[in-house]
Amino acid sequence: MSLEKQRVATYADIEALPPNMVGQILYGVLYAQPRPAPRHARASSILGGELIGPFDQGRDGPGGWILLDEPELHLADHVVVPDIVGWRAERFPNAAAESQAYLSIAPDWVSEVLSPSTQQIDRTDKLSIYASFGVAHAWYIDPLAQTLEVLERDGSTYKIASTFKNSDNVCAPPFEAHTFCLANLWLPSASSTES
Repeated sequence: MSLEKQRVATYADIEALPPNMVGQILYGVLYAQPRPAPRHARASSILGGELIGPFDQGRDGPGGWILLDEPELHLADHVVVPDIVGWRAERFPNAAAESQAYLSIAPDWVSEVLSPSTQQIDRTDKLSIYASFGVAHAWYIDPLAQTLEVLERDGSTYKIASTFKNSDNVCAPPFEAHTFCLANLWLPSASSTES
């Protein structure tokens, strides 16, 4: 029995993907999945809408954050695409220094919307990468189970800081200055399909 060394994925592998696919390289392995289904996109979009006003724009909130949807992050040899990320404004890369189409400074907060096709790597490899690059907070939103898990970095791993379900009011780190109803993230009907 011969053991073949697995080829390490490169950025050229991501560039070769069809335009409807999102590519990531985690620990040298290429992962590709189609763009999110409506249930996933709704949860991500509404969460961004809840947080951008008070935290990115400073409307009815403290400001001090830069929030982005689906940025491509190059963290050493890893290429990750979280659903939403946030940097404290003082840590956000200077636009003149970051002229490429990706960012190379780890965010302070990430949010992943779980789907059956992505939750395995979201909860394992990506979370491990986030921890190793010092991401302080990670949120996992599950639109099928209608839950939110709030994780805080604890050394080299994460601990659950709080959990929310269905229509709970969410007030969670690092965004405790704003409360929103979790039910806003869910599609009003179950007629959409999930990726």
